[in-house]
Formats: sequence, structure tokens, C-alpha cells
Amino acid sequence: MTLEIKNISKRYEKASVLNDISIALEPGVYGLLGANGSGKTTLMRIICGVIKADEGSIIYNGENTNEKADSFRSILGFLPQDFRYYPDFTGLKFLLYIASLKGLDKNMAKEKCEELLQLVGLEDVKSKKIKKYSGGMKQRLGIAQAMINNPKILILDEPTVGLDPKERVRFRNLISSFSKEKIVILSTHIVSDVEYIADEILILNKGKIENRGNSENLVKEIEGHVWECHMKSSSVDDLLANYVISNQKHEAVGTILRIISKEQPAQNAKKVQPTLEDVYLYYLREDVPKK
Repeated sequence: MTLEIKNISKRYEKASVLNDISIALEPGVYGLLGANGSGKTTLMRIICGVIKADEGSIIYNGENTNEKADSFRSILGFLPQDFRYYPDFTGLKFLLYIASLKGLDKNMAKEKCEELLQLVGLEDVKSKKIKKYSGGMKQRLGIAQAMINNPKILILDEPTVGLDPKERVRFRNLISSFSKEKIVILSTHIVSDVEYIADEILILNKGKIENRGNSENLVKEIEGHVWECHMKSSSVDDLLANYVISNQKHEAVGTILRIISKEQPAQNAKKVQPTLEDVYLYYLREDVPKK
């Protein structure tokens, strides 16, 4: 099973949102990591056929999805960033409604919905109205509706926005549990969402793929380029203006800065082990040079 994103470009008026994106995907979890406005949602919607690209094509198993739209939709599951639901529906009633829209056999639909509610941990509240669900419960219901047709390709657009840390961990574990033999694309600007579950991370910046690879390999690329130093408050502004700063901690006698730079940024700066967050900021920080 392969999903090819071939030379996808998209413009809105004079602004280029996506610029010649080409990626070939096989079964696994892919983390699409980028800042807000980097083009993640636009790319997701193009893959799902919600909007059309100005150039390029989406190819599934060698066939253009525009020419096989109905068959492609039948193997696709999508959780949009603005997941919509009927607040007065119960969780079970909502899933049964989605199942009917997807054309599932009526006799099998209830069994499938019950199975999914158990999978996402909502079995005990299946008869509760959705408007009474917590944010995490609504997102889990969103996953269930995306899984209703047992999709081969699962698209999740910013699925953990607004969730507390405990719900985010639960969500990541849920994605890992059914990612085998599926292509799962998870877009986010939260590094921890993809650091441990993504087989490959794609860094999207200003409509272009800046880099791709697993977490370990991406981190290795900036080894020796991450520093920490203790600076007096009077020197901090100059460093902030000239370097990529991934963290700063204020103390009574000064500030500890974590700096990304190929060259030693200060005399007392010492090399430290980089993290995926350092990589993210290296590619996406726009207002300072990448030294």
C-alpha cells in the first residue's frame, strides 16, 4: 500500500501555501510537524479531497484519487481540526449516524460502533449527550468516527489541541494501538505528540518540507550545535537577537540560555545533547538567522 503526494502546490490569491510537496508514504505513523500557518491543514484537506490542489496529484496504489474519488473515500478516515458533532446526540447515536452516512450495513453498524466506543474508552458514556463530554472525550469520539469504516489511511489534523497532558498521552497510545497496516498522518505543532509514536517526522515550514526522518536521525543532524550558557541580564538581548534560543531560564544572578548555533555563541557556552524540540525550532524560527 502506497500513498504518493506528487508535486502538490496551492495558492490563495497571491500567497503560496504549499510549494511543490512530494512525499511517498507506506504503512506507519507519520508526524507532520509545523507551526500554525505552515500549510499542514491545507495539505491534509487536499489529501482528503476537501479542496483541490492548483498543481500536482494524490496517488493511491498507482491510481489518481481524483479519478477514483468514491473508492478512495471508502478507505479514508479523517479527523479535521474543527471536528463537528451534534451536541444533543449521545456518543452512540452520533456514531450510528456517521455509520449510516458511510453506508455501513445497519445490522453490522451497531456492533461496529460499540466496538469503537470500547476501543476509545467511551463505552461507559455512550448514552451520555456529547455536549456533556470533556474535550478529551470529544476528541476520542472524533477518532472513533474516523475509524468507523476501518480506513487504510487515517488523517488526523491537530488532534490534541486543547487536551491536557494526561489526555494527550492517552491519545498517543490510542493512535499507536491501531497504526499497524495503516498509513496514519498526524499533523501537529506539539513536538511531544509525534516524538515517540511517529515512524517518520516531516517538518513543514512555509509550505515546504524542510526535512524528514525519524526522531533519532533528525536530532543527530544538529549534534554539536546546541549550547547552554549562563549570562548576565545585560547580555541576553544581544544573544536573543542573533541566535536561535530554544529555552531560557531566569535566575537571581542571570539567565541560563539554550542556544542553537554551529559556532560557540559565548565564551562560557558548553555543548549539550539536542532534543527534537531543538530541531523543530532550528527549522521553524523565522526572526533570527540560523547560525
